[in-house]
Amino acid sequence: MNSSELYAQAQGVIPGGVSSPVRAIRPFPFYTAYAQGSTLVTVDGAQFVDCCCAYGPLILGHAHPVIKKAIGEQLDRGWLYGTPVPHEPEFARLITSDHPDMDMVRFVSSGSEATMAAIRLARGFTQKKDIVKVEGGFHGAHDGVLVQAGSGATTLGIPDSAGVLADVVAHTRQVPYNDPEALESLLRKNPDIAAMIVEPVMGNIGPVIPDKNYLQEIRSITHAHDVLLIFDEVITGYRLGIGGAQVKYGVKPDLTTLGKIIGGGLPVGAFLGRREIMELVAPSGPVYQAGTFSGNPLSLAAGIATVQWLHAHSNVYDELEQKTRAIEEGCSGNSGGSFVRIGSMFKYFFRPAPPRNYHEVKECDTTAFQRFWTKMLAAGIFIPPSQFETNFLSAVHSDADIEKIIMAYRSCR
Repeated sequence: MNSSELYAQAQGVIPGGVSSPVRAIRPFPFYTAYAQGSTLVTVDGAQFVDCCCAYGPLILGHAHPVIKKAIGEQLDRGWLYGTPVPHEPEFARLITSDHPDMDMVRFVSSGSEATMAAIRLARGFTQKKDIVKVEGGFHGAHDGVLVQAGSGATTLGIPDSAGVLADVVAHTRQVPYNDPEALESLLRKNPDIAAMIVEPVMGNIGPVIPDKNYLQEIRSITHAHDVLLIFDEVITGYRLGIGGAQVKYGVKPDLTTLGKIIGGGLPVGAFLGRREIMELVAPSGPVYQAGTFSGNPLSLAAGIATVQWLHAHSNVYDELEQKTRAIEEGCSGNSGGSFVRIGSMFKYFFRPAPPRNYHEVKECDTTAFQRFWTKMLAAGIFIPPSQFETNFLSAVHSDADIEKIIMAYRSCR
C-alpha cells in the first residue's frame, strides 16, 4: 500500500489522519517503511536525507547499532516490571553529574509530562500560583502552557486550544524572548509568580538564539524576585553538548526538563533540580507525580547507551558544528533570507534578518517556505514541514550528505 492509500485509511480512524499535527503534510504525508543512519525510506520507495531526526531525539541517527544492542539486551530481560530497575540510579547519577547544581532527577514518559511536573513542583516549593513563559515557547501539550503567543508582556493568557479553561491559563503570563526588561517589569508588578519556564535556545520556532547575556540577565532577575527558573532543555539537552545549554552558556537554573535524546529514540522525559526542591516530590514530599511507564527499562537502556556514547565521542559536537557551518557557508548569498545555526541545530528563515523572538519569526514568508520545502523533498532532503521547526543533524550524517544538503539549499531557495 502506498502513502496516499495509507493516509486515506488513517483519516477514517485517526483524527486528521496523523498522531501529531505537525505530520499533517498536504496533500498527504509520506509513510516511512524503514530508516538507517541518516536515511529515511518510504513505502513508496523514495529515499531522503533526514534533517528532521524525529524532531531532535536521534542524535546518533536511525537504528544505531549501539542503541539496538542496548534495547535488545533489555528486551531479553523484559520491558516493563512496575518496579524500580537498576538503570534508574545509574542513569540518574550520569545525568546529574552532567548538570551542575542539579542534584536529583525523576524520570517520566515524555517532555510534556516533565514540564507539567516541573511547573507543579515550582508552585509547591514557592507556594505561589502563577508562571511566566516566553511568547512562542512550546512546553508540551498540557493546559497550563497552551497559551496563545504574542499576547504582550503583562496581559493574561488566552487559551490556544479548545477545551483549555481560561481560568487555568489566567495563571500563565508571557514575555517576549530576548527582552529582560519586560520580565523585570512583569515580576515587579506580580509578586505571586512561582517560576519562569523558558527554552534557553528556542527550538520549536527556530532555532532562535539568545542575545549576549540574555540568559544571565533572566537568571539574575528571577533570583532577585524569588522566582524559580526552569530551563526546558527537552530539545537542547545533550543536543548542544554535555550538559546542554545551561553548561554552554554558564547559567544555573533551579529546575531542568529533559527528553528526546535521553531516551535514545524511545519515549522519555525527566525533570531535575536542587535537592531541597526535588525532595518535595512524592513519596518523599507533598508534590504528587506518578506514572506506570515512568523509568521504563527500554527507554533508560537506550538513553544510557546514547549518553555514554556521547561522552566517549565528545568530539562529535565540534564535528556537527563544522557541518552546520559548512551548510551555512555553502548556501550563503543574496537570497532574501537568513540562515541560523547553533551546534547541530539549524534553519533557513524566509526573513532578511535572523529573528530574535516569536513576533519576528511570524514575519517569515510561510508561502515561500512551503514552496521551498516541496522542492527540498523533491531534491531528496527531508526537513520539518514548517517554517517554525528546527532542522537537526546527527552524528552519522556523512560529508556526502552535507554536500547534497548544500546543493539542495542552493537550488531550492
